[in-house]
Amino acid sequence: MNPVTDINSMPGSMLFEEATINIINLRLRTYIGFNPDELTKQQDIVINAQISYPATNACSSDEAAQALNYKTITKQMIQHVEDGHFKLLEKLTADLLAIAMTSTQVTHAKVTVEKPHALRFADSVSLTLTAKRN
Repeated sequence: MNPVTDINSMPGSMLFEEATINIINLRLRTYIGFNPDELTKQQDIVINAQISYPATNACSSDEAAQALNYKTITKQMIQHVEDGHFKLLEKLTADLLAIAMTSTQVTHAKVTVEKPHALRFADSVSLTLTAKRN
């Protein structure tokens, strides 16, 4: 059995390209839609996000300060969803994507918001938006 090798002690240099944090099936409730019953009754939504950033420093240092804080991002998303009223999935998804891109460390993000039971005979309707930093 080979022991785990510290990447800092490996011969040559290893360069990590990017890390992708996946937030999977964040289930929240919010006001979403424009039909009369949707304006007064909260509905379930499911959020999935992929957030990429260069993680070389975090991988080599093992220091939290070098990593992207996904807990902070998730808390901002939760607050925005729970405090908001949205007519369109497009607006809600764009807002969440903007939150994901707030940190200058983030190079690329993708957010999908699902609205379960939005259509008869369908499990859900979803919308996905992506962004990348120039």
